[in-house]
Amino acid sequence: MFSSFAHDLKTARRRSGLSQADCGHLLGIPKRRISAFETGKVLPSVPEICALSLVFGRSFESLFRSVFLDVQGDLAVRLETLPRRQSGWLGRLNRRHSLNALAQRLEDGRAFHA
Repeated sequence: MFSSFAHDLKTARRRSGLSQADCGHLLGIPKRRISAFETGKVLPSVPEICALSLVFGRSFESLFRSVFLDVQGDLAVRLETLPRRQSGWLGRLNRRHSLNALAQRLEDGRAFHA
């Protein structure tokens, strides 16, 4: 799941002419953490993702496309096996609407859009 992200990040960094030390400095983290991102050993935190997006001028979705696609597939499987709501009617319409909207986004490939 993370190997494509790791490769894309490494490629973006190299194309930018920045070293791992440069990126680490810009993000306020050790160079070894950048290395861990690029080898797929660890995923960056949300603030680190935001910083990487700004540093490389790329959207979150473009940096994590492979992760999004894997999650999209997992969600589609789990949506099919989601248990029925057991208690009361309160919120049932909202739940149904939310699940239908999720199914539509997954089907249309619009998982990246709100």
